[in-house]
Amino acid sequence: MPVIAVVGNKGGAGKTTLSVNLAAGLARLGRVAIIDADPQGSSLQWNEVAEMGDSISVFAATAAIPTLVRELTGLFDYLIVDCPPSVRAPQTIEVLKTANLALIPVQPSPVDLWATVHIEQAIGDARIVNPELQSLLVINQLETRTTLSRVVREALTEISLPVAKTALRRRAVYRNSALEGKTVYDMGARGAAAAEELEQLIQEVTA
Repeated sequence: MPVIAVVGNKGGAGKTTLSVNLAAGLARLGRVAIIDADPQGSSLQWNEVAEMGDSISVFAATAAIPTLVRELTGLFDYLIVDCPPSVRAPQTIEVLKTANLALIPVQPSPVDLWATVHIEQAIGDARIVNPELQSLLVINQLETRTTLSRVVREALTEISLPVAKTALRRRAVYRNSALEGKTVYDMGARGAAAAEELEQLIQEVTA
């Protein structure tokens, strides 16, 4: 059971949006669960209004996240952990010790790029006890017409973590689907482009 930790070092990077929509895409491949380890509980709130039925299960993180991960092993094919917006949070530290992959959404802004440096260090620390931990930066809310968006991939080469080939563009459908208790997969033609991006990212994640 691959364990995917969605990690960020500041609020607003798009962790929960990525977690929920990634889960919706992976649900087409197998059984999926989300562990909401963020104190804000956004994944749990989404689940309360979602129209996903039983295709995705969402669990509140306990104090012993590794124990919860072990309990869910065998019950699901994919486990996504929506982490707090800090790599220094105890929940994030514990999750990285057990995860197979750290997925790191990064917006094309100087603040996000600076925050990513601390994530690089956290990944290195986690690999001391979890040497098999993989990582992947995901450029999120990309606006192709802005200068910063055009140079963000080059800027990320200064960090030793790999960058996903797939970037997620800034699209209103991500916000609108959340407001409606849906994912982009449920939005028909309005969500088709976003769903296609996610499918490309899933191919990278599961390769």
